[in-house]
Amino acid sequence: MKKRTMAGTALALMAVSATAGAAQASEVSKRSFGTLPDGRTVEAVTLSNDHGVSATVITYGAALQALILPDAQGEPADITLGYSDIEDYLEQPQYFGATVGRFANRVARGTFVIDGKTYHTPLNDGDNTLHGGTKGFDKVLWDVVGTRDDDTASVTMRYVSPDGDMGYPGKLTVNATYALDDHDQLTITYTATTTKPTVVNISNHSYWNLSGEGSANGAMADLLTIPADYYTPTDATAIPTGELRAVEGTVFDFRKPRAIGARVRDGDDPQIVYGRGYDHNFVIGRKVAKDIHLMAKVRDPASGRGFELWSNQPGLQFYSGNFLDGTTMGKARKIYREGDAIVLEPQLFPDTPNQPKFGSARLDPGETYRNVIVYKFSTGK
Repeated sequence: MKKRTMAGTALALMAVSATAGAAQASEVSKRSFGTLPDGRTVEAVTLSNDHGVSATVITYGAALQALILPDAQGEPADITLGYSDIEDYLEQPQYFGATVGRFANRVARGTFVIDGKTYHTPLNDGDNTLHGGTKGFDKVLWDVVGTRDDDTASVTMRYVSPDGDMGYPGKLTVNATYALDDHDQLTITYTATTTKPTVVNISNHSYWNLSGEGSANGAMADLLTIPADYYTPTDATAIPTGELRAVEGTVFDFRKPRAIGARVRDGDDPQIVYGRGYDHNFVIGRKVAKDIHLMAKVRDPASGRGFELWSNQPGLQFYSGNFLDGTTMGKARKIYREGDAIVLEPQLFPDTPNQPKFGSARLDPGETYRNVIVYKFSTGK
């Protein structure tokens, strides 16, 4: 039996706090995070700045494994859900902090057409494909191809997905760069190129609990703002119907700050019943933009912690942690339950390959896919 205690987590937080003052503008450190069954080593790369903020990324799934952020009193806490060792990532996959793709979110019936040819991907969400299939980017080992630690601490990881991987055409070369600067901004940049026409939609699936990942407070008291006038309602299988429905007068109106838990169980709206809470795409724009724009704001009134989320993507999938069912134990050795965290995924709209009104997910040879995600953290000081 693996022995893991809260003491290990506490020591890690103390170490971050103690070394933050000695840090220069930014620092990068590496360590082993364990080994896969085939003997390959999983690396953990920690980026830190001189404000006591740090981000740890593991090469399994190019996943954000930890994000340490002080509160208004300067007390640090890890605000992302996840595991403390690779065994749990393998045994209980939950997309914690993971890079999801080739196509993040859902593809109806696991089927799409490119230039008259039909492609099929494995069904892993009822009759649909979720986050790329049974072995998406969250379940593969990425390579570290570069780090830097000058004004910004960063790491770039790469995965080459072969032609036909999970049914998707074209060899896809994907880079994921995590960069933490001295303004407490974490930027995740995903780029991809292909050898054949394909569809691509890559995002990050971090679960956020601003009071701390082991806190019993959960995320339902957090105040959420999403500057979207419309969202995309779904059928009972979570596939968008194609409609862009106004948020005004509905439980989906987050244009002004609202406590997430205030209406998360409002069964008068069938959409909440379908998703067991929020699990819907919000319409921020209609196409990928050249520059980043505001996608959401989140603030925990108790700790003062919060962040703004910016991206160049048109859609934001908001998921209220509806399927955290008490069977998963996280880094602080606490059980994760429904509503303990939220996920905010900047991306293309779900099922875009099958819904032309949503735009295009197509990537051709010679083009570069790009998703830029920026978290602007604040401590409430």
